[in-house]
Amino acid sequence: MCGMGAEKERVMSRQEWGWLWFLLKDILKREKRWFASMVLFGAAEGFLPYIGILGMGRLLDGAYAGEGAERLFTYAFGILLGTLVCRLVRERAAESFWQKLDYTKDLESKGMNAKSLTMDYEYLEDVRVQELRSRAFSKSFFGIQGWFLWHFRDILTAAFSFALTLGLFLPVLFQKGEGGRHFGMIGPSLGLVMIMGIMVRLNYRTSVGYIRKIDECYNTMDGLFHKKRYFAELLSGAEAQKDLRMNGQQEEINREIGEVCDKLREKQLFQNRLYEKRKAIALSTTGICELLVYLLVGLQAYQGRISIGSVVVYAAAMVRLSTALNYFGVTLGHLKQMAMFAGDYAQYMGLGQRKYAGTIPVEKRRDNRFHISFEHVSFRYPGAEQESIRDLTISFEIGEKMAIVGKNGSGKSTFIKLLCRLYDVTEGVIKLNGIDIRKYDPEEYARLFAVVFQDFSIFAFPLGENIAASGEVEEGRAVDALARVGLGERLADLPLGLATCVGKEYEESGIAFSGGEKQKMAIARAIYKDAPFVIMDEPTAALDPLAECEVYAGFDKMVGNKTALYISHRLASCRFCEDILVFDQGRVVQRGSHEELKEQEGLYRRLWEAQAQYYDYEVAGW
Repeated sequence: MCGMGAEKERVMSRQEWGWLWFLLKDILKREKRWFASMVLFGAAEGFLPYIGILGMGRLLDGAYAGEGAERLFTYAFGILLGTLVCRLVRERAAESFWQKLDYTKDLESKGMNAKSLTMDYEYLEDVRVQELRSRAFSKSFFGIQGWFLWHFRDILTAAFSFALTLGLFLPVLFQKGEGGRHFGMIGPSLGLVMIMGIMVRLNYRTSVGYIRKIDECYNTMDGLFHKKRYFAELLSGAEAQKDLRMNGQQEEINREIGEVCDKLREKQLFQNRLYEKRKAIALSTTGICELLVYLLVGLQAYQGRISIGSVVVYAAAMVRLSTALNYFGVTLGHLKQMAMFAGDYAQYMGLGQRKYAGTIPVEKRRDNRFHISFEHVSFRYPGAEQESIRDLTISFEIGEKMAIVGKNGSGKSTFIKLLCRLYDVTEGVIKLNGIDIRKYDPEEYARLFAVVFQDFSIFAFPLGENIAASGEVEEGRAVDALARVGLGERLADLPLGLATCVGKEYEESGIAFSGGEKQKMAIARAIYKDAPFVIMDEPTAALDPLAECEVYAGFDKMVGNKTALYISHRLASCRFCEDILVFDQGRVVQRGSHEELKEQEGLYRRLWEAQAQYYDYEVAGW
């Protein structure tokens, strides 16, 4: 985010105006009627005081001139009717404006979430992009767009007040005296306008300084907010409470929470003092301008240049203008701050597609025979100094059972991400049936893979929707998939069957399933998809040994003639695989069956011997 100090002498830079324009276009694209109601509200708010100002001036002049009661009554009725109509318009527009403003942050969140669901996956693992999202979303209660419209409405009100006051005051400057046209008020009026301009500038500078200090204060509070959220999440459930109670850490946690709250309170008091200081300056500048207005208009009335009614009109109008212009200076400072946040929002929403999106459809093969080849593939994560995959050349066909093993950080998960095209290679090429995978339609290519990641997600949806990954569930397929992973009996015991919600986040009738059961659901989801490739990243990490044995013993039946790729740290789970790839430092350093690799000198044998001493696999039947 740009620092404000470098720009404090400028009202708004061209880039900042561009970011605000991006916001405005985004709003108009989605909410034209909302924007129209905001404009109407600003116009009515700006015009409303002038009905009374103009009407009262005309009423006083009429009474002073001796006009009849009927005409004076007409003036009074006109004032009341005009005020009523203007109030009704304002309130109707305000109602529409506030209704939208109440959930504008939700709409903004919806747009940003939609962006995150469609952007390239690599953005999601980019810390800088996620910080951009956090800054853009968390700085305002109403969201960036709601805050923008809030202040834009105030600017419109000030603009209407300025236009109306100018229209009222111009005739005074050019009134005819006894000797013809005179310009006695031009000089004082111009002087007054210059003073108002100075006051506006002072308010703007004060506002910018205030906002800069507030922003600096917020930046120092980020860590405190993170701690506050952490404690709120920590104490919202029962899991962490077990450790706290058994280890007697309640007092320590209370002390930490108290320190965070005290520091936040200090920061809030500091912000309140800054606000009161800014408010005092704004009130002082407004008061000075009002005093000068009364002196100028009073002088003109004393010299007989304007009528009694005009005194009321011009004094009230100029006071109104003074207040509006001073507030305009304050609001302009807010716009400058908001432009920075709008910049974060614009940059996040404007993130382009880095990956090339091909258009070639994936060949529909009845025999599901696909050939995958990595040809001299290398890959480095954005911002990383070293490559995670180095000059990798391998190939495999549908129907093979392959295991991928290696130490942490050896490139196993990166290999899967490249295969699924969550990332594109840095060098080399990955081919499907001899064609660069980047040339295929991304959605069609993704349908080839059913993946169970180590950090899989099971959502608080009905069980059937979790398995089908859709609101439309083929009951027979879902029941079969659950039975094949050992959840058939569990399903039969559920009163609502596939309609049972997983967890109680959204439905009190939901069931809190165990971690092992959720992992089996993730495997069942992969089976339900019925894709040619089944990829398992530590698929049994949350299962007990018996459940793990059950899953692996029936895995051939589960995947049928599909290609199955496993990532596993438990080498015993690789024994039934036909082909094992041993990764080390981004390369495949060994390849073969379990029996072949166990007899060779190398990394696999060392890993196997380190683990085998803890298990009796013959007893387990593996």
